[in-house]
Formats: sequence, C-alpha cells, structure tokens
Amino acid sequence: QVQLVESGGGLVQPGGSLRLSCVVSGFLDDYAIGWFRQAPGIEREGISCISSRDDSTYYADSVKGRFTISRDNAKNMVYLQMNSLKPEDTAVYYCAAALFGTPRAMCVARIAGSWGQGTQVTVSS
Repeated sequence: QVQLVESGGGLVQPGGSLRLSCVVSGFLDDYAIGWFRQAPGIEREGISCISSRDDSTYYADSVKGRFTISRDNAKNMVYLQMNSLKPEDTAVYYCAAALFGTPRAMCVARIAGSWGQGTQVTVSS
C-alpha cells in the first residue's frame, strides 16, 4: 500500500484557481491516481483519474474543461489544477491510489486501495 497526503486547498473566490498536490509514498509508477471530492450530505464523487502507464485520463462532466490532472512520477507527485472554480466545487478533496482498473473505472466506481486524509476547498465570495 501507499500513503497519500494532499495539500493546496483553501478559500478562493468564484472564477478563481487552485492547484491541489498529492505526494505519494512508494513506487508511483505502479498506481493509477484519482481525485475525489465529497461535500456535506453528498456521495463522494470521482472527478478526475489518471492511469499508471499511458497517462490516459478521465474527467467527470462536472469538471471537464476546467480541471486538469497531471502526475510527475519522478517526484512522486500528482496534481489537480482547478480553474474557473464555482461555489458548487466546495468540498473536501481526496487523492487515492489503485493498482488496477482504468481511469474511468476508478473514478466512476470509486475504486481505490489507499486514500489521503483530504484537503478542504471552499469557493465563496
């Protein structure tokens, strides 16, 4: 198993940007990584996932065109660049790792073997 630690959350105005970071202990090359979020009273949502091998990606419709996932295996880092933020993006954001599955499967089925502790993102004026 790997350990994941998120950072970069905070308070931002609507229309603003944030970049979340996730540092992963262990051999990142073996793992697909996903970003998930959960708002109070709402089921956890897989918003963006990236494969371990070919950098193929999946984005939920709710963030497509605004968020970008990337990974730097040499630094054991995964990032989520979030632009054009909306109040409905307010949630706790988690990164997670999975050994198997496509990015779409990981995000849609919320399949992951390891989870970070989460970082709060609040979009408000």
